[in-house]
Amino acid sequence: MLPDGLKNVKGLLLDLNGVFYVANRTLPGAQEAIAALQRSGFPYRYVTNNTTQSTDSMSLSLQEMGLSVEPSQIMTAAYAAVLHLRQMDNPKIYPLITDDAKQDFAEFTWSDTDADVIVIGDIGDDWNYRLMNRAFRLVMKGAQMIALHRGKYWQWEAGIQLDIGAFVTGLEYATDQTAIIAGKPNPFFYKMALGDLGLAAADVAMIGDDIEADVKGAQNIGLKGVLAKTGKYRPELIVKAEASPDEEITGIGAIADWFS
Repeated sequence: MLPDGLKNVKGLLLDLNGVFYVANRTLPGAQEAIAALQRSGFPYRYVTNNTTQSTDSMSLSLQEMGLSVEPSQIMTAAYAAVLHLRQMDNPKIYPLITDDAKQDFAEFTWSDTDADVIVIGDIGDDWNYRLMNRAFRLVMKGAQMIALHRGKYWQWEAGIQLDIGAFVTGLEYATDQTAIIAGKPNPFFYKMALGDLGLAAADVAMIGDDIEADVKGAQNIGLKGVLAKTGKYRPELIVKAEASPDEEITGIGAIADWFS
């Protein structure tokens, strides 16, 4: 049975990293939660700001961890960016993303000298001054920036790690331009996921470990927000975010109890 704060909910959006796994290791209750969702008949989608993998690769990685998630069940920030680009009359792009993630952008023409749009994702240790300066010059020539997200940090086995928000903000500061944010907490991203579920915002809850992108971002457009106390969760961040989750769970295994 769903908790009282979610009693009218008819569908779920679920974050992946920090909720079902951290650093390629499943979190307690993750497999049981997925099995319960599959049995429930409840509509749901996994929504993620992961920018390093294509949807197919992400599904394969999850299945290798023992998490039965199909590509069609995953909504990514990259897919939201593709939808944005399709509305921009086939622009040339400069993709600052991993080779794997570039698969999702294969329909567009790429250029590192004459791009209309710079797509910014996570490229790990490949960030350097040369790439930042190239992106800076393109924006100064008129290119727009689409950031797959602007996360501050993410959780890894060694602790929290700097995320791409620092690079996005640096380019915005240097160019006096504002990037379009494709992923969470962009309302466009959540509306895309709601459309896929076929449900209204008031009928859906978002479960995640990020108080700002997952909980507050979802609540801003009318969804319920459920905070998982795993991954990047830190008690002090709730105070800073000035957000109040509709429900809190100690781990994603709570889902199995909801649908038991």
